[in-house]
Amino acid sequence: MDRTELLHKINTFPLIPAFLAEQLLSGNFRSIFRGQGIEADEVRHYERGDDVRTIDWNVSARFGTPYVKLYREEREVTVFLVLDCSASMYCGSSQMSRYDQGLLSASLIAFSAEQAGQSVGALFFDRAITQVFPPRKGRGPIMEMISRALSIKTKGGGSDLGAALTGLGRLLKQRALVVVISDFLSMHWEQELGSLCRKHDVIALLIEDPLDRDMAGMGLISLEDPETGLTYEVPGSFPGFCSAWSAWHEQRYSAWRKICRSCGAAFLHISTEDDVSAKLIRFFGNRGIPRRGKPRKF
Repeated sequence: MDRTELLHKINTFPLIPAFLAEQLLSGNFRSIFRGQGIEADEVRHYERGDDVRTIDWNVSARFGTPYVKLYREEREVTVFLVLDCSASMYCGSSQMSRYDQGLLSASLIAFSAEQAGQSVGALFFDRAITQVFPPRKGRGPIMEMISRALSIKTKGGGSDLGAALTGLGRLLKQRALVVVISDFLSMHWEQELGSLCRKHDVIALLIEDPLDRDMAGMGLISLEDPETGLTYEVPGSFPGFCSAWSAWHEQRYSAWRKICRSCGAAFLHISTEDDVSAKLIRFFGNRGIPRRGKPRKF
């Protein structure tokens, strides 16, 4: 997809109704926007069901009956987007590359956060952190991020997701909602993701291509590794090869999910053929729907 088509798709996102932004950034993440806050607002008599941790012991001792402290609601949070700009993200067997779909995902989340009145920041990376946008409010800063993302030219070499997450952890001083958008074709990032999850709410978006799952019946295929430049001829018509190819990618995907679960990150995979807006709406919306008698699976 060329720059004009991609920008046209992105420009439709601000037209999404405001209630959709509330759905996107709610569910299990609602506490981020409707937190207890840090400033006491008033006190009232203790009622059955109140959290005992909110009891104001000084006031209770003074009047001889329990009182609880009410807090002013704190609704603001920083939404920080981490976008992988490495060479492997620019590949794809369909009209959309992984990078196109990743940028569309980042744009939709950014505009939804802007409609909800939140600050949005971003970090772009490949082999190193290449660009950092401090959190700001308003549509102008978001368009500046998107314009910069559209102008990035891919470089050779791999990506260092671990270094990007470490750098972000040093930048963020307050709790934030961090969205990591990548194909996760990187080494040694698991510990860094865990460290980030201990201080922030993290969502991992894995961008994949349909060819990652299945290349059966495609005949002899020429594949190039974008990060090394090596070219391979692979037999897409051989069932044994296709089965091994699909199994390797499924193992990688399963390992990624296991790592996200162990770190405490929410996770979602998005194909380059998916309707990204529908996929994200379903993901965020479902997180707020409890399933009776069963643990929630996403």
